[in-house]
Amino acid sequence: MRAWPGSRPVGTLPAVRTGLAAALADLLLPRVCAGCGVPGAVLCRPCASSLAVPHLAQPRRFPAGFPPTVAAGRYAGPVRPAVNAFKEHGRAELARPLGAALALAVAAVRSGLDDPGAPVLLVPVPSSAAALRARGRDHVRELAARAATELRAAGVPASVARLLRRVGRARDSAGLTAAERRANLAGTLRLRPGALPPGAALVVVDDVVTSGATLTAAAGVLAPLAAPGGPPVLAAVVAATPRRTPRGTSPGKPHRARDRLSGQGGGD
Repeated sequence: MRAWPGSRPVGTLPAVRTGLAAALADLLLPRVCAGCGVPGAVLCRPCASSLAVPHLAQPRRFPAGFPPTVAAGRYAGPVRPAVNAFKEHGRAELARPLGAALALAVAAVRSGLDDPGAPVLLVPVPSSAAALRARGRDHVRELAARAATELRAAGVPASVARLLRRVGRARDSAGLTAAERRANLAGTLRLRPGALPPGAALVVVDDVVTSGATLTAAAGVLAPLAAPGGPPVLAAVVAATPRRTPRGTSPGKPHRARDRLSGQGGGD
């Protein structure tokens, strides 16, 4: 498959080092589930099943321009420590089950298009320079690459393109209100030059959505690339922070998606 402009191989030296470190850790330390701590698979089946419930993400206050977004699970219970283990604690082996969950979310949001057979272009949200230095890797890019592999294995034409880049500095968003997050991100995402394949659906991908500020900013930057009359910019994430619901009400129903994607069980 041809590489779109701005695309780069994921197998960079830092990623290789991270993979070797993870393999060495497996030899020295007992492997436990990143979600519940039970010895065995990197993500046991009960915990993995929490990432097989695709649903529309609903921030508490919808930002103007928030794209249609599907999450594979709720950022709660075993999902939260699993995502954090991959993102902050170097458990690179979780790219497989978390990437498969992201692929499920992409398939679900794609199923709502007028042309559900349209190819998809996954656009990872870029990490800040400070985050890249701290982690030594671009974890969202790793997830996007794995998700694209899962989608292609299921017969969905998918590829990854780094169409977004970070400029300037943004504060850590932890503890910021929704309005502060939007102001913090203003002007920090820019478009990389490059042509797009005709008819492709743009899907912004990230690990977690909370306020929706990042996805909204990314979708706004990518909007000029969407073909007139074509599909809007979409988004998919591994997990969404649960929206508080008043007592006596129930959360929205899960979004139905194709079940041909692999990897939802516990994997290596």
